[in-house]
Amino acid sequence: MFNKYIKLVIAAGILVLAIFQFIEGNIMNGISLVLLASIFVLFYFKNEFILLAFWQLRKQNFAGASKWLAYIKNPSSALVQKQEGYFNFLHGILVSQTNLTQAEKFFKKALKLGLSMKHDIAMAKLQLAGIAMSKRRKREATMLINEAKKLDSQGVLTDQIKMLKQQMKKM
Repeated sequence: MFNKYIKLVIAAGILVLAIFQFIEGNIMNGISLVLLASIFVLFYFKNEFILLAFWQLRKQNFAGASKWLAYIKNPSSALVQKQEGYFNFLHGILVSQTNLTQAEKFFKKALKLGLSMKHDIAMAKLQLAGIAMSKRRKREATMLINEAKKLDSQGVLTDQIKMLKQQMKKM
């Protein structure tokens, strides 16, 4: 919606207004304005369109997720580096059903920019392993599966890892 720096400027302006409300004795107005400013600071670190796209993906609504991602016009200037990584991660997931070459580029760029959670990194590496298997690059797929297995500390992706290993044996 707003550029990442505009969000901080709006938050600072609201905080200044909150301080004036505190000075005038309107404590409740000041507290409300501080909470409003914290929403803009939150959206600086967590982009609202990426959050909505994740929400649509949880509901298995791929068209809705791509619609929310389309609102981000210039990701390199509108997003923080990790947000841009998640932007590419989501695009990789959406494109992986149709174009594996483009999905591979998105996942590699997402890993290069950085993802903040280990299971997201594991998921991206697992997706890259599946793409490498489909392109008959067995050594790269094995390496990526092992890296994903190390990163998956909670065991969320164990079934997918086993399935990919079984498919690799058939290759």
